[in-house]
Amino acid sequence: MTPVLVTGGAGFIGSHTCKALRNAGFSPVSYDDLSRGNAAAVKWGDLVTASIADGRLLRDTLLRHRPVAVVHFAAFAYVGESTENPGLYYRNNVVGTLALLEAMRECGVRYLVFSSSCAVYGVPPVIPIQEQTPLNRYFNASGSDPDGEIGECHVPETHVIPLVLDAAAGRRDAFTVFGSDYPTPDGTCIRDYIHVSDLADAHVLALQALLQGGESEAINVGTGRGWSVLELVEIARKITRRDIPILFGPRRPGDPPALVSDPRRARERLEWSPRYPDIAQHISHAWAWRQSGVAAETS
Repeated sequence: MTPVLVTGGAGFIGSHTCKALRNAGFSPVSYDDLSRGNAAAVKWGDLVTASIADGRLLRDTLLRHRPVAVVHFAAFAYVGESTENPGLYYRNNVVGTLALLEAMRECGVRYLVFSSSCAVYGVPPVIPIQEQTPLNRYFNASGSDPDGEIGECHVPETHVIPLVLDAAAGRRDAFTVFGSDYPTPDGTCIRDYIHVSDLADAHVLALQALLQGGESEAINVGTGRGWSVLELVEIARKITRRDIPILFGPRRPGDPPALVSDPRRARERLEWSPRYPDIAQHISHAWAWRQSGVAAETS
């Protein structure tokens, strides 16, 4: 099997991508300091526990495993935290990525799939968001592996769907909606949610395109449809058949009113389309995983 280094491979999206890589005939090697990842989610290849900023260990890992490419997920991605502690994000996301690029250059690894976030677009001037939109790339990842082997578990948890489902399960008293006065139909933020398994598939297709001589470019990966926070709560109530108490809090710094993708380039360049376009599927998969023993073991 062809080795591929996956930085942040113990994280939510990284671990799902490792599974997709293995299914596509690659041998993923996860490189993660486990500050926000979960070792139990590394099931499809080796785990190297180290910091993305450690250039020596990066070089040693690249020389030992000789990957044909790197898929880079080792970034912090909490918008509120980034505004409160920009230095932390600069050191990890910017300096860490620079260390990775230098190690790749020194070790002769030519191909990189850089996994970004729709947050780079800030408050976009036009919806849906195209790749030409100025940067101020994929959209909100959600759901869980349909096979139930891995799921979404962050410490601390800040993502909407896990928090809603925790409230449904009684693990928290209520779900807090941050902001009810946005310029949207129901006053709450709208996001384009992409199933994490669809997102993993897109990363594999992007890697294969590079290895086959494709050009480097930015590609949005999303469904092209948005759901508001209150819509998510209502769908979750129907799926779980539970009452989900909600509280309204102030807006979080840095949260745009709406982020919805234009996924046409992904369809055209990668021949990619989502297998799970309906948010109800995401919530159903996530609920099944969070109710399972697997979720309890990895939480």
